[in-house]
Amino acid sequence: MNLAIIAGIIGAQEIIVILLIVVLLFGGRKIPELMKGLGKGIKEFKDASKDSSKDETKEEASTKGKVSE
Repeated sequence: MNLAIIAGIIGAQEIIVILLIVVLLFGGRKIPELMKGLGKGIKEFKDASKDSSKDETKEEASTKGKVSE
């Protein structure tokens, strides 16, 4: 979904309430740890997707280089 669409559906008051609930559930000390873990997960996902795209281009190059007899 587009962020503009989500911002149109969810107002500022709803976002504040959601943030307050998150703080109450996890506590102020735990939230930075959760965000750090989330950031690491996103970075690993991006690295894995880059590696897979490099592997695909290598496979395509190797198949194009072969001559059919």
